[in-house]
Amino acid sequence: MTTPPILRTPLSLCALALAVSLAGCAGLPDQRLANEALKRGDTATAAQNYQQLADLGYSEAQVGLADIQVDSRDPAQMKQAEATYRAAASVSPRAQARLGRLLVAKPGSTEAEHHEAETLLKKAAANGEGNTLIPLAMLYLQYPHSFPNINAQQQIDQWRKSGYPEAGLAQVLLYRTQGTYDQHLDDVEKICKAALNTTDICYVELATVYQKRGQAEQQAELIKQMQAGYSRGTVTAQRVDSVARVLADSTLGKTDEKTAQALLEPIAPGYPASWVTLAQLLYDFPELGDVDQMMKYLDNGRAADQPRAELLLGKVYYEGKMVPADAKVAEEHFQKAVGREVAADYYLGQIYRRGYLGKVYPQKALDHLLTAARNGQNSADFAIAQLFSQGKGTKPDPLNAYVFSQLAKAQNTPQADELAATLEAQLPPERLPEARRLLQQEQASRGALNSNTLQLHALQEEDGEEKL
Repeated sequence: MTTPPILRTPLSLCALALAVSLAGCAGLPDQRLANEALKRGDTATAAQNYQQLADLGYSEAQVGLADIQVDSRDPAQMKQAEATYRAAASVSPRAQARLGRLLVAKPGSTEAEHHEAETLLKKAAANGEGNTLIPLAMLYLQYPHSFPNINAQQQIDQWRKSGYPEAGLAQVLLYRTQGTYDQHLDDVEKICKAALNTTDICYVELATVYQKRGQAEQQAELIKQMQAGYSRGTVTAQRVDSVARVLADSTLGKTDEKTAQALLEPIAPGYPASWVTLAQLLYDFPELGDVDQMMKYLDNGRAADQPRAELLLGKVYYEGKMVPADAKVAEEHFQKAVGREVAADYYLGQIYRRGYLGKVYPQKALDHLLTAARNGQNSADFAIAQLFSQGKGTKPDPLNAYVFSQLAKAQNTPQADELAATLEAQLPPERLPEARRLLQQEQASRGALNSNTLQLHALQEEDGEEKL
């Protein structure tokens, strides 16, 4: 098999980082019904009502419909969303902002689209739209070659001196993108304490800071404040869910899984995504509940069409941690999450690469692993390098093995570094220039933001619309 590294990218994971919340209530009964349906996770009812109003020419309903299309994470719907935003952008500043953010996230976007995104975001900001500085900062960070005269840090400094509310959060984004977050915990805390009353994503950032520092008392006080805000309706269920995930994340420090569970259980009935977070919590911390409880949570999530539920259920059967391993059942659930959860492609690729279904399917493995890798799943590059180097079910390909082993070094693991060094040594010297050229092409085809940036995806979901 001689498949070259450069294939068409489906959907960038960065698009998830730029997914946007829907329009606020505009006084129309059907639009209010759509907004309320969306708030409780009923996207079908929301889309139906938005569509009826969009067909009548209501621009805000067009924006709402396109937002649902973006949130679907389906490449075809993302393309349709771009067209829908464009149809409304001439009369709607909100559509201008949405289209600008979508272009920032668009995989394989052109330099012309980069500059169009900048123009749209600046125009939307001038028309009073919020959430424009963060995507602008992301634009400058992702595509410095398109804006050679703009220094992202200097631009953010100017925004902060001018008193723009979003400027501090743009600085936090920069810290994450540059991998210097841990060196600036004090500044992150200062920024987010000042913005806490107006930007509830700061609960997530402050929880992260306190978790990293091991400051249990400050964490507990923050959670009390957040719960009070949730009771008043000033903090969203999504933020509560995100903070619970921070508490359960062992990579950030000592976990507090019991508090995470206590936060999630009251909000899950009205915010179905939390059923899956609860299931994940039990999967990671089995002492919190048995497998039957976990499956009940997953059933609730699947009933609400949560793709994460299918992904986690597939993982349960893939790993065989709490139930007997069953690759065929795992495959079925992963297939239901494809296009909406990046890791689904990764696990499918591993099933096919490792021969878990009885034999190796090299082309199917490559297709899924490459999709996952290009959507931000670093571990997928390592698996592709193994596929090409081991040659299970196919002829070894040293050139492609080299390319993807070099990309896998981003994992910063001894295994990835060792594989890359071994494959580089094995590659004939005369083929090294071609391999490096292919590596540069593959790197250029991917977004420049690292995975840390995606942890700030929630920043893109607040536009300051009126709360229902």
